[in-house]
Amino acid sequence: MELSIREAKARFAEAAAAAARGERVVVTKHGRPFIELIAVQRTAGMDFAKAAEVRRELGIDGLKVTLPPDFDDPAFSRDVLGLPD
Repeated sequence: MELSIREAKARFAEAAAAAARGERVVVTKHGRPFIELIAVQRTAGMDFAKAAEVRRELGIDGLKVTLPPDFDDPAFSRDVLGLPD
């Protein structure tokens, strides 16, 4: 779909819907391509494969973290932050 700026303004909802469907929407200015509308590609959730690759690259793949038993206790957090009781 190719629209002039004036047409794009008048038919924005239609152009946005076309871009969301994956169509190429080009807005022209003085007959030349000016901008292109594209849909945002959103990823859902965490990419665990990428996270594993980054852990390997950083050398922390086999790192084991142990937390103290009172980690969930609010007093522990206050102590770590140096706040008074």
